[in-house]
Amino acid sequence: MGKTFEDYLFEAQTDMVAVCLEYVDGKADDIYIYASYEPEMYAFNVFYRINGKVVRKNQLNEAVESSQNPKAHEYDISRERVSALTRTGMDNLELIHEKCQKFNREMPTEFKLHYDVKQNKLEGNYRYDLVYSNDDELLPADIFDAWFEEVKNQEN
Repeated sequence: MGKTFEDYLFEAQTDMVAVCLEYVDGKADDIYIYASYEPEMYAFNVFYRINGKVVRKNQLNEAVESSQNPKAHEYDISRERVSALTRTGMDNLELIHEKCQKFNREMPTEFKLHYDVKQNKLEGNYRYDLVYSNDDELLPADIFDAWFEEVKNQEN
């Protein structure tokens, strides 16, 4: 028996989590992945909870606690790594879209995935209605930023 749509969806989401976890060398408490597709536009982004602090992918080193050797746990947030992370996320999102078409399934317009690293638990929230493409001012980054702030404010 061949792979089902659910198999492909699971594999693509698992790969998104894996590449996001690899980006932080496995040193994160939680990973929050935002992916979106609205006609002709894909978006992918991620933020993390590290040492109890919610940070964007380019702010990882702000979550590193000072120690005798401050460079010991420094994250590589080079442009090349950020670009590779984003490219892999977008590739997975495009694969999901391709499989939705192949299996005649509706493509979610929004994925909000939360991966609890310690419990190895992935939860997802999906939307199917247009979120930003029918708004003259709203962009995917605005949705991502609002989610980031929501999660960050839950900590306080």
